Amino acid sequence: MQIGLLIIGDEILSAKRQDSHLAKFIELLAQRGMQLAWAQYLGDDRELLTARLREAFASGDLVVSCGGIGATPDDHTRQAAAAALGRPLALHPEARELIWQRIRQMAREQGKTVTADEPDSLRRFEMGVFPDGAGIVPNPFNRIPGFFVGNVHFLPGFPVMAHPMMAWVLDRYPQLHREVGVTERSLIVQGAMEASLTPLMEAIEAGFAGIKVFSLPSVDHPQWGRCIELGVKGDAQRLSPAYDALKQGVIQFGASISTELVR
Repeated sequence: MQIGLLIIGDEILSAKRQDSHLAKFIELLAQRGMQLAWAQYLGDDRELLTARLREAFASGDLVVSCGGIGATPDDHTRQAAAAALGRPLALHPEARELIWQRIRQMAREQGKTVTADEPDSLRRFEMGVFPDGAGIVPNPFNRIPGFFVGNVHFLPGFPVMAHPMMAWVLDRYPQLHREVGVTERSLIVQGAMEASLTPLMEAIEAGFAGIKVFSLPSVDHPQWGRCIELGVKGDAQRLSPAYDALKQGVIQFGASISTELVR
């Protein structure tokens, strides 16, 4: 099972809002020894969202989607999820109760009275209309829940709400958690071309299952100038021997090592 992230909203694509979900999700994954396999930014386009969500539901991946689950005309994620699943939308009874608790709390704070059948209340209940059969994702910030169907989870776009909800989602999958430790080691290599080191990289990946080799060349690094950060990441048990083999290969090649990095 791979882990993916969808970030939805025209405001992200137009840079009216800066995304913070990607970095936070990677952080939460790392705390559990997990890694992100893919991420995608999407606008508020119902047809596009429906097509992408249909792929997400079919993939078997653990997917978190942030944004577009409100009840205003520019929010399309709930409707697109239902269309992707071929299910009707329905007011979730537990979501309705949580929303009603929030409505009454806000009314008390403002010194007002409120009824469940007045127009503002009915509009707010729309935020609990999910694809039929969905479960809810609790929202510790204001009780207005997200929802999930299978392994695809839908959260609001507000970081203060979405980030603790992300943690809740990941903790639904303890079988995917891994011991947290060193998961990446690398060298700053100078005096070699990336193409010349490719055979070494291929040999390391072939020789150590569960290990990925990466190469990040720079032409004007502020500290090391022209260099390559060459490293390994992946299975913690195989990391050290893979790194030792990579380092020895660089030395045998005749390149110089400026420093070593551990993450």
